[in-house]
Formats: sequence, structure tokens, C-alpha cells
Amino acid sequence: MSIRAVVWDVDDTLFDYTTADRVGMGAHLAAEGLLGGYDTVEQALVRWREVTDLQWARFSAGELSFEDQRRERIRVFLGEALSDAEADGWFARYLTHYEAAWALFPDVLPVLDALAASHRHAVLSNSSIHVQDRKLRALGVHDRFEVILCAAELGVSKPEAGAFLAACDALDLAPREVAYVGDHPEIDGRGAAEAGLLSVWIDRAGVHIGDDAPVGRRRIASLAELPAILGADTRFGAPSTFG
Repeated sequence: MSIRAVVWDVDDTLFDYTTADRVGMGAHLAAEGLLGGYDTVEQALVRWREVTDLQWARFSAGELSFEDQRRERIRVFLGEALSDAEADGWFARYLTHYEAAWALFPDVLPVLDALAASHRHAVLSNSSIHVQDRKLRALGVHDRFEVILCAAELGVSKPEAGAFLAACDALDLAPREVAYVGDHPEIDGRGAAEAGLLSVWIDRAGVHIGDDAPVGRRRIASLAELPAILGADTRFGAPSTFG
């Protein structure tokens, strides 16, 4: 059966989260006078990412709300027992620097244009609708997607099959009619494949060496490769020469 829709991850797939976080957090830590405890800015950023991953795992396991995982990230990172208001204030100051660095990857708008007439588009993110709705509007692509779903509101997160199936249900399509594009080989790639979607893993960093993707996943290095993959699975004419 033809692929009729593409469901997209946001962070590090459409939006260059890694760069924005690195630039934004670096500027924020400098403004807060917090770099003195680290040998380099990168060392501080590594610690921030470690803390983020640990607290995000707790959110994914249902131990924390979306807001509380964010507050706990800050408390653990600073080693201080901040109140909710103090943690929220710290994060709000970080957002000023972070949002100044927001940008889409350069291959995003061309591929959305190339697929606009042939495929429906939706978003499935392990974030919250408040965060991603605002981000997609700021980046100028919100109206490209007919459905935007996020784990905080769904109550289930990737790689659980229920998250991917919720996106298919929202589109009123069977999983075999939907492609999922994401940057994480397990959370996005394996999860989508096991849920029955066409799984496309974008490996921008070249983590995987060679041409073969992990089982069940199509690997691409750029979104410029996506129309050709979908062209091989759809009725929309010859494989695209996009790119």
C-alpha cells in the first residue's frame, strides 16, 4: 500500500536543537556566572545533557510531569534545592538565549515543499504541545502540519508503539500508510518500525558507518534523500530528483 503521510520528529530532525542548546546554554551559563566550576564550556554542556537525559528518562517512565522533569534538571545540575518558582525563573532566563539560536536545518523547507502536494504531514514529539507548537510557529512551519502530537499530552512517549499508533489514528491511516522520520535510531527508528510504520532514520552526524541501517530502518544522511524513498513506496510517479 502507498505511503500517504509523513510523521515527523522535531528536535534534531526539523529543528537544529543540538546547536541551539549548545549556543543558548553556553551563553546562559556565562551570564549566570556558572562556568567557573568547569574547565571548559563543553564540559558544562556535557554535564547539562547528562542531567537532561536522566530526568527525561524519569518523565518517560511516568515518574515526573513534563514541568517537574525540567525543574529537576535544573536542581540536579546546580546542586541546589530550588523552589518551583526559582527553577522556572532560571529556565526562563535560559530560554532567552536558547530561542535566539533557533533555526531549521537547511534541508527542511525544500523537502516539505517537494512533498507538499503528494503527502500529508504531521508531528509526533516526545515533548509537550506548548513547547513544540510555539517552536513550530516561531520557525514558520506550523501550518505545514495537520496534526501535532506530543508525549506530555498523549500520556505515552516514543519508542512505545502507542505513541506512533496515536499519530496514525489522528490521520485516520493504517501504520503501513505512514512514514516516520526521526533522528534517534532507537527512540524514533526502532519504535516506528516495530509499530508498523515505514521507519526513516536521519543520521546527520554519520553515527552509522556504511550503507546499511539497523534492522527495520531506512537510513538517510539528509532529508534530500526522502522523496526518493517515498517515491519507491508510493503511487506519486517516478522517484524524485530533489536535491
